[in-house]
Amino acid sequence: MKISKPRGTRDFLPEETTRRRHVENIMRQVVNNWGYHEIITPTFEKLDLFTLKSGEGVVGELYNFMDKGNREMTLRPELTAPVMRMYVNGLQANPRPLKLFYFENCFRYERPQKGRYREFWQFGVEVIGSKLTDADAEIIALASEMIRAVGIQGDLHVGHLGIIRHVLRDLGSEEQTKIMRLVDKKDDSGLEDYLEEIHASAEIRRNVLELICLSGEDAVLKARQIIGDIEELDHFEELLTLLAAYGVNYNIDFGIARGLDYYTGMVFEIYAEGLGAQNQVCGGGSYQLIQLFGGGDVPSTGFGLGFDRIMEICKIEPDRAVNAVVIATDETRTDAIRVATAMRETIPVYLDIMKRNFKAQLSYANNMNADFAVIVGKREVEAGQVTLKDMHSGEQTQLTLEEAIRQITL
Repeated sequence: MKISKPRGTRDFLPEETTRRRHVENIMRQVVNNWGYHEIITPTFEKLDLFTLKSGEGVVGELYNFMDKGNREMTLRPELTAPVMRMYVNGLQANPRPLKLFYFENCFRYERPQKGRYREFWQFGVEVIGSKLTDADAEIIALASEMIRAVGIQGDLHVGHLGIIRHVLRDLGSEEQTKIMRLVDKKDDSGLEDYLEEIHASAEIRRNVLELICLSGEDAVLKARQIIGDIEELDHFEELLTLLAAYGVNYNIDFGIARGLDYYTGMVFEIYAEGLGAQNQVCGGGSYQLIQLFGGGDVPSTGFGLGFDRIMEICKIEPDRAVNAVVIATDETRTDAIRVATAMRETIPVYLDIMKRNFKAQLSYANNMNADFAVIVGKREVEAGQVTLKDMHSGEQTQLTLEEAIRQITL
């Protein structure tokens, strides 16, 4: 019986796996250079961790199950909540701020489509313990640098939820949530209808609709003209000053809402060309979640980067490693093992494990596009040498093993 892979999942063959690891390692190098430390959380968590954050409605999107102890569990759909849970469980005594990153697979039970899978990979970064604009600016600058480092031009949009929440401060929390979700979906007509439905004042309607359309260099000035001098606008201006110091190009966008209730201040999204309508590759902001999971009132800021979408448009290819095939006869198999073992301290080496004859081994080396063949025959063993064959030029030279290794690694 042939068993196929589950719907919404993928197999990554060797070439693609090498590409993904290469891009992942570039991003890892960036976050390491910025002083962030990697963490790993469990692949499955208690279901409550995600319903507390997102409500019971999220269950339909999860791979949830009852374990053998009749406990409700789920495969993780994202990583922000698990990181906050980890902080409450084991990191509260650590000096702040904590600078953390992760690269893990996540699972969502949704309809698979281009660029969207039921198993997907997320690269994320969190700063826990700083409410200052400096942390927000660093997070945005780091996200921009990670995108740039893998050769992708991103269109960065930056906003501040505190500004639009100030306009909505006289409305109930449920009404604010519905409005923010309509803003996030860019559903302007639906937003106008809902504001009318809840009998929002003419001032609220006018201010909300004007704010979410602001853009350009004078957007902050226009926002002050609409809602006056408020603290949130001061913070936002400070953020833009710091982003300029980082050399980050940005677009002001007060229409970013992120669609989630726990974001409290700065929010941002990065879009990339070549992905069609689903062109967002990164999103994040500042938020309050730790208190929800039993910790203190600790501010956080972070982002999640959609690694699978990055891989769809990333053109970076890993450098091909020079490799060799050690070829032996029946009489010199053990000698070939010793040669291969010594060479593997320096370069990738393939050794025949099929007992092929000499000609078949050489053909295998050619078919796998090996750079060199290292021949260990009876004559070579007696002379204390090997024959090094350049598989591209066909040139052969008899050398000591040390000389052969030096020649290969030139």
